[in-house]
Amino acid sequence: MAATPAPQALAGVPALAPERRVEWPKRTRARLANGMEVILAEQHSIPKFTGRLFLRSGNADVAKRATGLAEITATVVRTGTRGRSSRKIEEDLRGLGADLSTSAGSDTTAIAFDGLTEFTEPLLALVGELAREAAFPEGEFERERRQMLEGVRLQRTEPDFLAGERLRKVLFGGHPYAQVAPSEEQVAAYRREDLVSVYREFYSPSNAMLVMVGDFHSGEMLALVEKVFDGWKGPEVKKTAAPAPLRPAGRRVHLVHVPGAVQTQVLAGCHAITRRHPDWVRLLLANSIYGGAFNSRLVMNIREEKGYTYSPRSGVNPLQQHGYFTISAAVRNDVVAATLVEMFYELDKMRALAVPEAELADARNYMSGVFSLGVATQDGLLGQLSTVALYDLPDDYLETYRDRVRALKAEDVLFAARAYFDSANMQIVIVGDRGAVESQAALFGDVVAYDSAGNQTPKREANGSVS
Repeated sequence: MAATPAPQALAGVPALAPERRVEWPKRTRARLANGMEVILAEQHSIPKFTGRLFLRSGNADVAKRATGLAEITATVVRTGTRGRSSRKIEEDLRGLGADLSTSAGSDTTAIAFDGLTEFTEPLLALVGELAREAAFPEGEFERERRQMLEGVRLQRTEPDFLAGERLRKVLFGGHPYAQVAPSEEQVAAYRREDLVSVYREFYSPSNAMLVMVGDFHSGEMLALVEKVFDGWKGPEVKKTAAPAPLRPAGRRVHLVHVPGAVQTQVLAGCHAITRRHPDWVRLLLANSIYGGAFNSRLVMNIREEKGYTYSPRSGVNPLQQHGYFTISAAVRNDVVAATLVEMFYELDKMRALAVPEAELADARNYMSGVFSLGVATQDGLLGQLSTVALYDLPDDYLETYRDRVRALKAEDVLFAARAYFDSANMQIVIVGDRGAVESQAALFGDVVAYDSAGNQTPKREANGSVS
């Protein structure tokens, strides 16, 4: 296992130009009388605007009732209000030249929309209708449920989904974050009344935050927002305490059997931190060096040098209550063990040795540059502003981000790697043909096997029999 050389400057390549200054737009933050938060940012480069109405509740908040219930509720919200049918909504959006979508994740639900500035009021009025007056037509509910059922069946054929689902269950156990997607039986058991109950409980102004970025004047936009949403009423949303996630000790391998698979999905993970933690930016930089960028050590090793895979990567996944770190690659069946060896080699090297200054400087420049590109568009800026608000980060978080990245040193990276790249307790998920990969998997810990539906299957004995 040869060490991966640090990136070197190429002869004749000019030095990087000075980093451009980010021009932060004027921002306005307010709270309506009904409790709804409003964040507005002016960006006058094009005559458009982008917005999202967030609800601070998602699938994790309704997990005790049914997995994925917030997701299908959000989907059906878009299909009709007391005053507009699904067809009417589509016609109105086409007439406005606007886009609108609804979605739900683990912690939040969102109505996302964008359009031309001249049509701001009618588009915002539609968003307000969906938030207050969704009708949940029976026919639309049944259609969306059938589509979700087909989606669930398709997911069960996708190795990356199966790997992610299994890892979440392994890391979070009885915590709602363990529930990634419903089963076919759970989707079949959904009832329209379940969705209406979620809507009435969580689609409330006290639980809502509207973020808008675009070509408008904040004072005029705030007056329009008050006009559209001030009459919205709803209950105070109560959050229930969730059980603590699992803390698995020691490496263990979780093998999801996909008969006949000629490629294997490898995913390893451990608990980490959320965005609110003071070590967050340290961990981001360590992840960028390890496997979070295209020139990272993991990519240079198992893609460029070994040719095991096309797209290895690592990532830090921050949820509202907990975070976790992952390493993933899709590889040929015959190199599963070799891939894991290199993953852990690079991981342990990060934990043992300080990063050379040239490699550190490249990683800092990469993180700073990606951040600058990410706030250059309306959608990108909206995403960053939303993150700051949803995670209750400091008001100057965005303005100071690049300075904090540039201030990081090799000892910060080493600290983060040792604290959060939990090599000894890493949980390994392998999705592939059991007969082809189980002997390789067993080199890294006790193997527990499952079928694609998530059911644990019998253990194989050394002679190939099951028990």
